[in-house]
Amino acid sequence: MPFIVGVGRSGTTLLRLMLDAHPDLCIPPETGFIPAAAGRPRNQFFKIISQFETWKDFDLADDEFLTALRCIEPFVPADGVRAFYRLYALRLGKSRWGDKTPGYCIQMAEVQSLLPEAHFIHIIRDGRDVALSVRPLWFAPGKDMASLARDWRSRIEEAQRLSHTCRRYLEVRYESLVADTEKELKRVCAFIELEYHPQMLCYFEGARARLDEVKTRYRPDGTILISKERRLENQRFTSVPPEPSRTFRWKREMIEEEKREFENVAGELLDRLGYER
Repeated sequence: MPFIVGVGRSGTTLLRLMLDAHPDLCIPPETGFIPAAAGRPRNQFFKIISQFETWKDFDLADDEFLTALRCIEPFVPADGVRAFYRLYALRLGKSRWGDKTPGYCIQMAEVQSLLPEAHFIHIIRDGRDVALSVRPLWFAPGKDMASLARDWRSRIEEAQRLSHTCRRYLEVRYESLVADTEKELKRVCAFIELEYHPQMLCYFEGARARLDEVKTRYRPDGTILISKERRLENQRFTSVPPEPSRTFRWKREMIEEEKREFENVAGELLDRLGYER
């Protein structure tokens, strides 16, 4: 079961759509509920997932999910989570399923403890490009380069630390995925024991329809956190073929002061990952 993880705006959605275009594999929108649902009895398990902020994105009926959970005897959360993915895959006529939740990059231990079949695919992108991409968005960890660099560095370092305890872990570079998509997808397919299919290269043809699942998200007080239209706008580049010119944007778009500010915080990790200063 592939779990695509990484810092937000590193290409997790791009890789999700590529794998999801395979005739046998489907990957839903972000879940996020696994750590909260783990270890819960059936009724609490159902309540947590069906009331989680991501639930409406999956287009599953509450009663259908509850019925599936009631068929599990004795109930264990791992089988409950698998029942969720199975229902989602059934809706799309697929036989295999995966997950794409960037935040699980620092929760891989909890995910693996619940689902031993997890194969973690950690996609990494040059942190300066990540900073430029995430800075205008609602979930940005800050607006200044130091805060953005600190978040990028801490998440990647924690994911790499956790990787030593993961049974199955693979790193993929965003830049390589864009530059040589077929080669990287074949490497990913070998890792998750999935026969490569060229249809994955045409992911962009069905990307808009797949992304259309997402819904407007609301705050607890009922006000809009982010609209569906804005969420789709944030993923607009996945509806066209990979564009190599979108790599290393920082060289063109960052002013010198921003480059220095980012590298003062995360320069050592950039070096370790082989990114140019």
